[in-house]
Amino acid sequence: MRSWRFWLSTLILSSQYNPPRFVELLMLTLAIVMLAISTVLPAQEPYMVLGLSLVVGASISILVREAIAPSPQTRITQLTAILLLLVSLYGFVDVL
Repeated sequence: MRSWRFWLSTLILSSQYNPPRFVELLMLTLAIVMLAISTVLPAQEPYMVLGLSLVVGASISILVREAIAPSPQTRITQLTAILLLLVSLYGFVDVL
């Protein structure tokens, strides 16, 4: 029980400390869940489109956040966001 309280307090603290990064983390976590569901279920297109759109939104949010307020690892973060954006756009083209 104590472990859950620790994780909950850490989650609340991180959401208060840096809300944009918390929202991006939440979007990417939901995208992973949706893309995992899309590999398991036979009717995969709606889950895949939702997961890919969450990845696109999180990637653009990361790029905008890094342009406004650069972090110490700006290049790595931007490169990762661009890579995620390219992979998700390729996924959209593949679905179509």
